Amino acid sequence: MAFAFEGPELEGALVRLEPLDRRHTAGLAEAAEEERSGYRFTWVPRAAEVGEYVESQLAKAAAGTVVPYAQVERATGRVVGATAFLDPRVWAPGEGEGLFAVEVGYTWLAASAQGTGVNSESKLLLFRHAFENWGVARLDLKTDARNSRSRAALSGVGARFEGVLRNWSRSWAPGEAGRLRDSAMFSITAEEWPDCRARLEKRVAARSARG
Repeated sequence: MAFAFEGPELEGALVRLEPLDRRHTAGLAEAAEEERSGYRFTWVPRAAEVGEYVESQLAKAAAGTVVPYAQVERATGRVVGATAFLDPRVWAPGEGEGLFAVEVGYTWLAASAQGTGVNSESKLLLFRHAFENWGVARLDLKTDARNSRSRAALSGVGARFEGVLRNWSRSWAPGEAGRLRDSAMFSITAEEWPDCRARLEKRVAARSARG
């Protein structure tokens, strides 16, 4: 049976990752219009663009290339951002079953949710599903090479920096339409996952204890 690139709802103590749906549009629009100065290297839709953004993500989901999620803050029920699995790599017939690698990306959070532990727990939920349910051997993450904050965050959750690929993909930085960016590449392997999981669980537990 062919692998179905689909993801269930994933719930933690701080955040619930709900498969993206049109019902999330209003909440995402509100989240996107909070303080936006932190989005220097990340494209985040404006409120008027969120409907088109959701439709685009749903189309990619239907095509089997993306598993998009809305990030919902459990304490308030607010939609505070989005994230996704993407770029699934599947074994060829006769070589194995299901995925051997996947990427986590398309991630953004409302300013009010940053630094609250939501990002760390979202990563824990996504990584755990990839390694422990799908059985991947490798998980990819990447960011604009200029984005020192994002690079520090990826290193902080246990991902290993692998290098910079020059002119790797289109730039998402505001005002850079039609330009290419250098991408800083990170990964976590199945062998590294236990230590990464322990690190993330400790970070989430500490944040939950602070309330």
